[in-house]
Amino acid sequence: MAIRPVKDMMAAAREEIDNISPTEAQRRVVEEGAQLVDIRDVRELQRTGVIPGMMHAPRGMLEFWIDPSSPYHKAEFAEDREFIFH
Repeated sequence: MAIRPVKDMMAAAREEIDNISPTEAQRRVVEEGAQLVDIRDVRELQRTGVIPGMMHAPRGMLEFWIDPSSPYHKAEFAEDREFIFH
């Protein structure tokens, strides 16, 4: 089986996600109850700071935390709300 090029995977991902501005993200958090999720490494958070009210989910654990069948599932991801990943 051939390895799928990264640029093809990125193009496919871009078709599935909404890219929004920081202003729109803030509006959705304030007006619609969306949850901002920071996927940066903990060292980046320590170095550059965090956004107040954000939830941290390290990129390497994201799928495990979101999947309800995973032993690492986080209940926050089962909430009926929009999650904005940053």
